[in-house]
Amino acid sequence: MKAGRVGSWRLRVDAPYALRSFVASLRLILTTAAAVVVCGTTSLLACPVCFGAEESPLIDGAKLGVVVMVAITLAVQGGFVGFFLYLRKRAKQAAELELETEWLDLQRGSRSS
Repeated sequence: MKAGRVGSWRLRVDAPYALRSFVASLRLILTTAAAVVVCGTTSLLACPVCFGAEESPLIDGAKLGVVVMVAITLAVQGGFVGFFLYLRKRAKQAAELELETEWLDLQRGSRSS
């Protein structure tokens, strides 16, 4: 048993018990890993995609999911582009209207003087 002092606390560590606990945990992990390696075959450990099935419903579903996600992304980006083009068009119309109004005011002013 080892003892140490930390501030006003006295610290005791039971090294043999801690070592036994570590060895027991390690033994459990190694036994489980060995059972998986010995008893499990590769076909049990892998899904059809990982195992190498070329065409299965799982692969078709994954492909369709990717296509849908890309389509949604493009639709949202297209919406943003359309919105900004609409704002640009409205800004041009407002600028033209303002310029026309200012020109009419200038023409009226020159006629009255």
